Amino acid sequence: MFGYVRAVTSVLSSEDAQRYEGVYCGLCRTLGDRYGWQARLILNYDFVFLAILLAPPEEACAFPACPCPIHPWKKKACWLNSPALIQAADTCVILTWWQLQDTLRDGDWKEKLAARGASLALKGSYRQAAAQRPDFDRLVADCLDQLHQLEEENTPSLDRPADTFARILQGAATGVGPQARESAVGQILYHVGRWIYLADAWDDLAQDRRQGSYNPLLALWGDQAEEQKTRLRETMHASLGVADTAFSLLDWGEWESLLGHILGQGLPAVEEAVFTGQWRKRSRKKRKEPQAI
Repeated sequence: MFGYVRAVTSVLSSEDAQRYEGVYCGLCRTLGDRYGWQARLILNYDFVFLAILLAPPEEACAFPACPCPIHPWKKKACWLNSPALIQAADTCVILTWWQLQDTLRDGDWKEKLAARGASLALKGSYRQAAAQRPDFDRLVADCLDQLHQLEEENTPSLDRPADTFARILQGAATGVGPQARESAVGQILYHVGRWIYLADAWDDLAQDRRQGSYNPLLALWGDQAEEQKTRLRETMHASLGVADTAFSLLDWGEWESLLGHILGQGLPAVEEAVFTGQWRKRSRKKRKEPQAI
């Protein structure tokens, strides 16, 4: 259910584009140093956004040129040595582990086979991350159990499952500074999480109908689900509006323009791609960036 939080790099300033890739490379390096080479494979841009959100605004950020393990013949700008990268890396491992467990419970046989192999490779990293952040690990497990129960009951609601998923991401906001800052960052993550859940529900609508899988849109609206596109997008826009309001309350230092771009342009561009069917047409591994709207 990850991969929707992206910048439109084609319209970023050169400085913000360098920062964006620098955080990606820094998080890749942090995952590798902390959990081994295999952990680098689970990285995506959702966690780049998380690392930026968690960064203290007063922290001076340098982006030295570092060798890239994927492209060893060249060096890339790389953000290093930030507690925000460590917290984002731990969160990435824990969320990926529980996503794999969810697939083992509810996926088809091909998905289960792939998830079983990935779980074996990630098991040691997960245990280490869970030991570092036990409260977050318990929150993720509890919320996924609640989600599973809602799915078993075929709950005809958008808000209940979306809220349960959103609380998972909200839990990643702990330890980011004073209470007011933690609350605002939590609000951003909660409403971005709610938006992700609803975007994914629409993206999976046809597949879930075909497979007979739970989808909150089908449970609530049945065969009329496609006709409710406008209503669905309205509630998604409401969540992005709350996230943007929370964003406006804080000082983000040198990250302000990049975060503002992701919330104000990146997510709407992804949403447009999801609702026009363009997002699903591309392989998730080879997916091109969304276009500005």
